Amino acid sequence: MNQDSQQPPTANSATWERSVLEKLAFDALTEQRLSRRWRAGLSIAWLLFLLLLLFAVIGWVGGKRDVSSLEKHTALVELKGVISSDSKASADKIIGSLQQAFKDKNTQGVVLRINSPGGSPVQAGYINDEIKRLRAKHKDIPLYVVVQDICASGGYYVAVAADKIFVDKASIVGSIGVLMDGFGFTGAMDKLGVERRLVTAGSNKGFLDPFSPINPEQQKFAQQMVDEIHQQFIKVVRDGRGKRLKETPEMFSGLVWSGEKSVANGLADGLGGLDYVAREIVKADQIVDFTTEDSFSETLARRLGTSAADSFWNKVLSGAIGGGSINAATPRNN
Repeated sequence: MNQDSQQPPTANSATWERSVLEKLAFDALTEQRLSRRWRAGLSIAWLLFLLLLLFAVIGWVGGKRDVSSLEKHTALVELKGVISSDSKASADKIIGSLQQAFKDKNTQGVVLRINSPGGSPVQAGYINDEIKRLRAKHKDIPLYVVVQDICASGGYYVAVAADKIFVDKASIVGSIGVLMDGFGFTGAMDKLGVERRLVTAGSNKGFLDPFSPINPEQQKFAQQMVDEIHQQFIKVVRDGRGKRLKETPEMFSGLVWSGEKSVANGLADGLGGLDYVAREIVKADQIVDFTTEDSFSETLARRLGTSAADSFWNKVLSGAIGGGSINAATPRNN
């Protein structure tokens, strides 16, 4: 056997091996760190991409164009959905949009495009009053309403304040009436053996309580209140439409008509969409949108149905007008 092969490693040989092992370990550690950083960066990039995609879907990114314009234009304000204090069609948002539209020095005319089944008579009344004020203040700027699918009840309450109303022949227009609805659970409570225990200070504090038998006197009072609001609605329509209105016994009964029929009976003035009105009536082809957009939190809450859920439970659980609650029988124009 060769004796040289049995000789122990030298100090230089051990140092070299240790140096190689240390370098390999350092390289492995560096590679692991880079890999972790790469994975973390990739995760952050994906998160940002998903957030941007979410914001784009709900209209937070690129949702509204710049309202500034150096050219003469037709100002557009959109009124969509149910008219209520916490919706996109609230009086605050619509009024603010209209004020900005009239304020712009290059606005030739304003178009309020409506697609609404109605809603709160109070909110609709606020918008109606403001339209009349703005028209009186800016006499050289006309305001026209363009109806899309539907302009009923509270939506029409708003529309009659315009100079003219334009519809599509298949639009739904009218529903000049007021309703107060709610629920009655007394039959279900009897079947379940549930007893209602209501204590009030004031004989009518439990007005139209859904868990108690209906009170004829309270029902009569509610009917009088609805009739009063209905007469207010009728007056607004008559004042707004004037001699153009061809009244019939059914006109204020809550019925609706097609756009074509609404032109014939004087509820509307003619057929035409947004582009037609901008081009042929206002004489300003360029359309600039002044509609106030929802904030991100408002849009997200609406997408998740928070408002609808709150409204539902308020209606089910509330039993009286007052006390900061929403009543199950609040009058509305739809």
